[in-house]
Amino acid sequence: MPNLEHPAYPAATLLHLESLVPCRESQVSMLLSIFGERQQFSFPSIFIYGHTSSGKTYVMQTLLNTLQLPHVFVNCVEYFTSRLLLEEILMQLQSSCSETEQTSHVHCDTFNDFVRLFKQAVVSKELEDQTLYIVLDRAEQLREMEANILPAFLRLQELTDRNVTVVLLSEIVWELFRPSIGCFEPFTLYFPDYSIGHLQKILSQNHPPEYSVDFYAAYINILLGVFYMVCRDLKELQHLAALNFSKYCEPVVRGEANERDTRKLWKNIEPHLKKAMHTVYLREISSSQWERLQRDDGEPGPLKGLSAHTHVELPYYSKFLLIAAYLASYNPVRTDKRFFLKHHGKIRKTNFMKKHEKISSLVTLQLLSMVGHNDQLDGPRYKCTVSLDFIRAIARTVNFDIIKYLYDFL
Repeated sequence: MPNLEHPAYPAATLLHLESLVPCRESQVSMLLSIFGERQQFSFPSIFIYGHTSSGKTYVMQTLLNTLQLPHVFVNCVEYFTSRLLLEEILMQLQSSCSETEQTSHVHCDTFNDFVRLFKQAVVSKELEDQTLYIVLDRAEQLREMEANILPAFLRLQELTDRNVTVVLLSEIVWELFRPSIGCFEPFTLYFPDYSIGHLQKILSQNHPPEYSVDFYAAYINILLGVFYMVCRDLKELQHLAALNFSKYCEPVVRGEANERDTRKLWKNIEPHLKKAMHTVYLREISSSQWERLQRDDGEPGPLKGLSAHTHVELPYYSKFLLIAAYLASYNPVRTDKRFFLKHHGKIRKTNFMKKHEKISSLVTLQLLSMVGHNDQLDGPRYKCTVSLDFIRAIARTVNFDIIKYLYDFL
């Protein structure tokens, strides 16, 4: 018996939707109840929260696309200022119902301008008779914008007098999200982490057609037995499953075992999964490097990477920021042109806009430390506190030869 039922949508469509969102049927059913029928006014704002890789973004995109509901989907990390965010919403709205017309750039400086332009766009696109959904992914970034942005989005339905619902997707709870000045309270919906049974079901759906479902399910069971206690990130587990499956199949491909020889298959894959615990999961080497190591007939030696006591999981661009901080901390200022300019002669002075980047996470990890006073007019100054071995290991993960850019090694 299907779990999803709604009088406004065909049973076949809901059955297809249910197959696309395994283990999230209860959340989808709740959203369908909130949405109601197309022409009905829905809740003004919905706040969906949960840990990373709990299906928030995927479920919303799948739900809106499958039911063909008019919507705008914007990532607040990519559009990190209020102007960029508001203009992107209007641009998507402008092009949502027109595949042939050329979309012109929209200028929007204030939220008042946004309300006016939004009402015009809704009328021109004939969306007045159905709910329009504006989904703001990574919505915690709204807290870094002007103080009026978040409260205004939560009351957009009231401000525009249009049938619009704003959906906020975030990894933090509403209590930490709520502005101190107060605001309209959205409907909150929690997406819990996937259980091991959920992960088993979801990952087993991606089995290769040349192998049986039971064979691939047994492989996923082994994979989760090794990684579940340290990694419950669905995307990471999908990556690991795809990366190590060829090694699991080797005894079958060579004719040394069949699909039911679980013991032989486990004995073959166990040491490689344990090595993956210290390499691929922390992205110390690339996937291609890991695959080359697995193709090696001999026992691979110790992998070059971070040592056991310096394991730190950093985002990709944070690694480059840390490398740049190390170079700035330990290279003399006069060597900057030598290392980073193609021509060392006199260059024309150019005015650049200063882009202030947040590096508080690196300070929290004690990889950077603040030097000087907080009241400096030109902004805070930081010094990199990591060792040479540590920064070399970080640089290797992004294929950057830091030794070539250090003055002490000239």
